[in-house]
Parts: sequence; C-alpha cells; structure tokens
Amino acid sequence: MASIPREFSPEQMAQVRRLQSLYPHRQGALLPVLHMAQESFGHISLETEEYVARLFDLAPSHVHEVVTFYTLYFRERPGRHVLSVCHNLSCHLAGAQDIIAHLSSRLGIDVGETTEDGNVTLLAVECLCACEAAPMMQVDDRYELHLSREKVDRILGALT
Repeated sequence: MASIPREFSPEQMAQVRRLQSLYPHRQGALLPVLHMAQESFGHISLETEEYVARLFDLAPSHVHEVVTFYTLYFRERPGRHVLSVCHNLSCHLAGAQDIIAHLSSRLGIDVGETTEDGNVTLLAVECLCACEAAPMMQVDDRYELHLSREKVDRILGALT
C-alpha cells in the first residue's frame, strides 16, 4: 500500500503561496488550503492541522477550530460517498428525520458513521439552501431534492 504524503508537493506549495497572495491577510486562504490538504491526504488529521498552521504562522488550535466548525472537513477518512441530509427547519418539517432514519436503517449505520465496507458516510447537516425542495440531501457534490423513501432507495442503488 502506498504511503500518504504528509506535506504538499512543490507544485501544491506554489498554489498555497498563490492563494495566500490573493488576500489582504494570508489567513484568508485558509479554507481553500484546507480543502487542498483534504484532497491530498484524504482527511484533516491533527498532524495535518499542525502542518497547515505552520504554513500560515497560526496556532494549531486556530486551525482546529476552523476544521471542527465546518462540516466540509473530515477529521477521519470518509466513505467513498458522503450523504449529507439537511435537517434544518424546512427539511425537518418536510420529513428529514424519516429520511435520516430510513438511510440509517438501510445502511446499518448511525449519523456520523461510515459503512463497514467504507462505501458510504452518513451525515445530518444544517441548511443546504434548497428549502423549496425539502427534504433534500447532498450526495457527494450533487443535490437530491424532494426526497422520499423510494427516491432514497433508488439513490442508494445507484451508488457504486
């Protein structure tokens, strides 16, 4: 098994410096650099938080606060597919809790967990800004709107 790099390549470092130069304060590039780190290393470990903090001359605790605030960053390797079900007010009123329970039952995992085969991670997240299409979820980078149990079953069947 190939080892996962723990530092950016020279090309990625050039990208980090370019991103930092776009903002009045280098710290403005923290979010996109964390995305780069997640794509490169698979998730944002404490080691990765410390590495990124050094790139910005920040305290590791500051980077940790950012990583734990946003649902876009994974502290552990996520499944191949990430299902993020909105459970904010509109989706909740339209049945998001039933959708979450159905997904949990079908996948055999609770919210925040990944299936044993590493294929799916199930999340419940705050507003995904599609209230008019509630209940809804994000499947990887794609929105699935007006969910029903039947639609969820079709979506699960199409995941490879």
